[in-house]
This record gives sequence, C-alpha cells and structure tokens, in this order.
Amino acid sequence: MNVDQAVLNRIWSETILLELNRCGVNHVCIAPGSRSTPLTLEAADNPNLTIHTHFDERGLGFMALGLAKASDEPVAVIVTSGTAVANLLPAIAEAKLTGEKLVVLTADRPVELVGCGANQAINQLGIFSGHVSDSLNLPSPALSTPLNWLLTSIDEVMFTQRQKGSAVHINCAFPEPLYSNGEKNAYQPYLDTVAHWRNSTATYCQRFLSQGVGELPSYGDKKGVVVIGSLPLKQAQAARTFAEKMGWPVFADPQSGVSSDWAYYDLWLQHEVFTQRLDECDLIVQFGSRIISKRLNQWIEKQVSLHSQAGYWLISSRPERDNQSHLPQTHWVADPCRWVNHTAYTESLYAGWADQLAEDIQRVIEQSNQLFISNPKIELSEIALAVDINVRAQNTDLFLGNSLFVRFVDMFGKLNDTEVFTNRGASGIDGLFATASGVQRARQNPLLIYIGDTSALYDLNSLSLFTHTKLPTVIVVTNNDGGAIFDLLPVPQSRREQFYQMPHGYEFEHAAKQFGLSYLKPSSLEEYQRAVNDHLANGQNALLVEVQTPANQAAEHLKAFNKNLHALF
Repeated sequence: MNVDQAVLNRIWSETILLELNRCGVNHVCIAPGSRSTPLTLEAADNPNLTIHTHFDERGLGFMALGLAKASDEPVAVIVTSGTAVANLLPAIAEAKLTGEKLVVLTADRPVELVGCGANQAINQLGIFSGHVSDSLNLPSPALSTPLNWLLTSIDEVMFTQRQKGSAVHINCAFPEPLYSNGEKNAYQPYLDTVAHWRNSTATYCQRFLSQGVGELPSYGDKKGVVVIGSLPLKQAQAARTFAEKMGWPVFADPQSGVSSDWAYYDLWLQHEVFTQRLDECDLIVQFGSRIISKRLNQWIEKQVSLHSQAGYWLISSRPERDNQSHLPQTHWVADPCRWVNHTAYTESLYAGWADQLAEDIQRVIEQSNQLFISNPKIELSEIALAVDINVRAQNTDLFLGNSLFVRFVDMFGKLNDTEVFTNRGASGIDGLFATASGVQRARQNPLLIYIGDTSALYDLNSLSLFTHTKLPTVIVVTNNDGGAIFDLLPVPQSRREQFYQMPHGYEFEHAAKQFGLSYLKPSSLEEYQRAVNDHLANGQNALLVEVQTPANQAAEHLKAFNKNLHALF
C-alpha cells in the first residue's frame, strides 16, 4: 500500500504524547515551526494537555522550566529542527542542576537529509550532551517499526527521568510530506497492535521506586544547626519543624521562603564575635541545596573540617552529589517531608544552646530597619527593598532573579512562609522573565518578581508573556545601570566599568509600553510600597516598577552598615 507519511507522522506523535500524558505531562510549550507540525497538531488536539506558546525558543525553554518548577511535574517542549533546538540548551543546563523535569521533543530531518547540505538540518544527536538525563533518537515513522517498541522506548526514558530528574531529549525525525488530509483509521491494523493500551489509562510499562528512609544515627546528644536550602515551601516548613522540636538554630536560605531568629547570617557570619559562639556546633543537618550565601558555605566547610569533626547530614530528594567542599557527608536521598515525618524525634540534650546568639541577631535586624526603612521618605535603595521584602511578599508568590538584589535579600531579607522561585542552578541571567511566567501559569497566583537591569535586557522579549495575564503581577526591575554586583568583587578597578559593569544608560518605560504593561518609576520608598501593595491587591495585569539607583549606591550602603555593625558589637 502507498503510505501517507504525514498521517504516519501524526500516529507516532499521537502515541508519544498520549504516553507522555500518562507519565504525568500536562503542559506542553510550543514554538512555531513546520518540521514539528505532527507534534504540534497532536498536542493541540489532545484535550488533556494545556498548551503554551512563545516565538523565542530560548524563552520557551525557560517558560517550561518555570512550569516544571512550580508544578513539580514533567513539562514537554516542542520545537522545530535546526538552531531552534540549540536555543533550548540554557534552560536544559539549568534543569540539570536543579532537577526540573523537561521532556524535550525536537523535530528533525530524516537521517538522509542530515550532513548533505539540506536546509535547516544540523546534527541534533547528542546536542545536549551530559546536560540531559537520557536521550532517545527515534527513527523516521514507518509501518515496519512496531508501536509497542515506540511505547517501551518512551517508558524507558521517562523512568530514567523519574529516577534522575532533569531533562530528557526525544529527537523525532519526520520525513515529508508533513501535511495531509488523510485519516488515521486507514492504518487501523497498525493501531490495533496496541489497542489494549489505547483503551486503558495506564502507561504501557510500569515500574516502581522504593521510598524508604532508613534508620538514623544517634543525634540527641549533639549541638546541632539546621540549614534550609532551596526547597518548596512545604518541605522547608517541615525542616523548620524539625529544628524547632530539637531547639537548634535555623539558617534558612531565602529560596526556602522561611526564616528564623538567626536571619541575616550572611552579614553577621563575617564577625568573629558571632561565629565563635557557633564553634560548639557538632552536627549540621542540611535540607535541600543551592545555598546563596558564600559565608554560610564557608562556615559549613570550616565546621565540618577534619579538625572539628562535626557531622554533616544532607536530606535531599535528588541523588546527585551536593557537596561542593567535598566534606565527609551522610546523604539521605529522601523528600524532606517524608524524612521528617518518619523521624522518631530524639529529645535534644542541648535544646536552646544558641538562643543567646539569636538575641544579639535581633539587634542587627533592628539596626537594618532603622537605617534603611524606618522613614518612608528615605532614599530608595536596593538594600531598602531587601529589608522591606517580607511585607511586600505577603499573599503572593515570589520570583528572585540572579542579580545583586538576591544577595541583598540573602543578607537583609526575612521571609515569612512565602513560596519562592529562582534559577539558582547555573545562576544565569538568561530567561528569567520566561521562567517567572511559567511559574505563574502553573500556580495561577499573584506574582512579585525582582530582576536586575542587565537580566531584564537579556530576556526583554519574554515580557510579551505577561501581556495578556489577568493575574496581579508586579515586575520590579532594579536598575543600577549595569553590573553593580562587580562593585563587591575584586575585579581590576581600571577595567571594572568597561569590561564588567558595562553601563548602558537605558530605562524600561518604553519596553513596558511595547508589551502592553503598566509602568511606574517611584521616587520614594513610600511610593514604591504603596504601588506594589495596591497592584497585588487590586491589579488585573502586569505592572513594571523600575527602581533606579546610582551604580555605586549599594556598595557604599553595605560598607556603612558593616561599619555600624562593628561599632554595635
């Protein structure tokens, strides 16, 4: 019989997407393209899939990352062949480090059109290298290749993803023609080979993972500290509950969305008067990873060094090594909630052993409030925004970009049970608007975003993803005219401006207007606070708030604060 290749391409695409949906894929992100037509049309015709589109594949990948981050589900991405595929690498590299599950479906030319001068044909095999957990290079659809082989191959890749997380790559070589009015039922005998699967709701193959936690060593006689890294809020709250029952100090990274009486540690860990009181710590229990604070990481390294013999436990659901200082470590590969719930609490002999330190830290917090936000008419600054963030981030999700501002939130912020999202795996400045959009699409909540000016310029076209949002959204762009973070780093002074800061002189009013967003550039802290509160409470679209500050302001404010801190203690 004459085979209608376009229909056969559709049958394979339908089979792939049906099985992916049964594997937990509910969202599909699609960029325009012709070679990907079979996948695009089958995704659009599947009523169980929610479709998201973006004209920029790089932004599309990050939007999918945000969806996966917020939904805790695998998210599919469909792109056409050629450099469209290559543009997904930044988001895939981030997912490799932070574990979000992306299912990357790339259309490709058939093998006979690769490497022979055919248009839009590049070598896509292995293009993502070790940044994906697994890859599947599909042959061109043919009646000689059974559909049950296709299904077991998809199931194998998806099981690997369940074990390892991160992205998987499925490369789909579709020959032409790509368009046809033919009917699938012309190939009913071929479809009937997997009729039992089509008539069910289960995946073709099923495998199960053990969820055991195991027995814990004795820890009731320890002076412990609990570190909470980048975690979903529910898991972070479970970790905090463990710490409270033990009566131990809590160092909570802002990505956890929780805080404690030991906040501002990135500031006070610089001072020996504080750190010497923590020298008695002989067990560090860390939940989650991706700690922003270099000083906290340095303290952990010092405390767990071979000289002090402090224990170091890590509770993380990801099996990968998370031990940048290569310390002796005990790692429970477990969901923190499950680990805490299965822990038979041992009464601590040293509950409250560092409470005096918490009282002194409260004086540090009061000092920051006095200097930066006590007077609503005070000069707008990035540190003031960081100190103020807990009030602004109430009743909303929070997305923090990878600029100087996230460091100030780490130093001066104190979040109170806020769901926080970041891209702190590779910590790139690309795709942050798109990731935040994906987060909001998954959670359908009001969203407060903080992003630096250089990051905003990098992903400017993804502001289009907020054009039609009906959810209250505030995008705060902290504009210090380039990379002011380099004021805090020992880069060569004579080359700092030209090669590091790269001042641009741009403002964002017309960018907001181009993409249909409301815009405000407040002149005082009070005006900023009022605008953010009003829009998150009553707005029905996106508001871009540009906070413009002098390039060297943040570094000078930080020096002044540290000087006052030395005088205080």
